[in-house]
Amino acid sequence: MSLPVIAVTGMAFEARIARGPGVEAVFAARADLLERALSEALARGCSGIVSFGTAGGLAPDLEPGTVIIASAVSGPLGVIDTDLEWSARMFSAFSGTPVGAKAVRGKMAGVAAPLAGEQEKSSLYRSTGALAVDMESHVAGAIAKARGLPFAVCRAIVDPAWRSLPKAATAGLRDDGTTTILPILRELLREPSQLGALLKIAGDARAAKGSLVQARHAMGRAGVF
Repeated sequence: MSLPVIAVTGMAFEARIARGPGVEAVFAARADLLERALSEALARGCSGIVSFGTAGGLAPDLEPGTVIIASAVSGPLGVIDTDLEWSARMFSAFSGTPVGAKAVRGKMAGVAAPLAGEQEKSSLYRSTGALAVDMESHVAGAIAKARGLPFAVCRAIVDPAWRSLPKAATAGLRDDGTTTILPILRELLREPSQLGALLKIAGDARAAKGSLVQARHAMGRAGVF
């Protein structure tokens, strides 16, 4: 019996999409919890690590729902290359599928804290040339590199480069990667003007989630995992 691929995600809904035959998923929003979950999964054995989920857009021309297969991740630990052959197979799996027209290849950036503002995103784009940013890929990549395991990244843009996140958008995210509604409602009561931006983010999130589902199905059918 072959060992599974481990999908590293930040949120519970991303893990639900990633899981399936040949794929085990771990998730947490806080880095130390994510590292612990990944270490426990690695102890059971795996054949490779893929960072999977949503990302914030950095390249100004990429729309919500764009899928990125990363060539490398630039983060606090330096630049970590992805597995060239595995990444190529992932990208090829999208050919002739709905996700094929919205998939790109390029560098990802990794950060330790969310980038909520348009100016922050623009600055990171200029300094790294990365197409998008997330908080998990650099962690997953460093551990894969240390263990000598193949590493890949499949991420869908949720908030584009030109969108600044209102505080309400992240208020409900728990450290373990699950979400709760009450902090979001409290934030909206405190500052109702955030509602318009939050509704736009909700639309972006639907596009990103739809692309992730399509990407996962395409890669599953192609035997990428």
